[in-house]
Amino acid sequence: MPMYWSGPYLWGANTNIVHDPKMWGKSLERENSWDPHLRSTVAVCGYDIQASDSEIGHVEDFVIDYETWTIRYLVIDTQNWLPGKEVLISPQWIERVSWDLSKVFINLNRDLINQAPEYSPEALLNREYEAAIFKHYHRPGYWVDEVISEEHSSLK
Repeated sequence: MPMYWSGPYLWGANTNIVHDPKMWGKSLERENSWDPHLRSTVAVCGYDIQASDSEIGHVEDFVIDYETWTIRYLVIDTQNWLPGKEVLISPQWIERVSWDLSKVFINLNRDLINQAPEYSPEALLNREYEAAIFKHYHRPGYWVDEVISEEHSSLK
């Protein structure tokens, strides 16, 4: 009868398992050094949105730039106020997040958010659409900083 559970793969093919008992404490130290301010996007979905003047909807999803791993937008479902729709909010406009209350505070008023261009996951998210969002909120686009940064690096 062959021995299936012997050799270097005694604990399976997972190489992240610490086999040396002397290292177990160090492994626990790494696990306990987590940042209490970090949350998974999955955990934040469903958080209520508190505009500067009242509540408006909840976090439905996120739009992530996979080239830079930057959260570009929170997708806000305004269904708490009829008629509801989905709109985008830049993380730059977040005033604070209350983990205890499961609430995201945005420094924009409810009417401005409610009148924002509607977002559809099926629609193409291009620079023209993004420019319309930032123009609606009277804010400069995030790409302005990227262009300035590129100009400074090319001058060196």
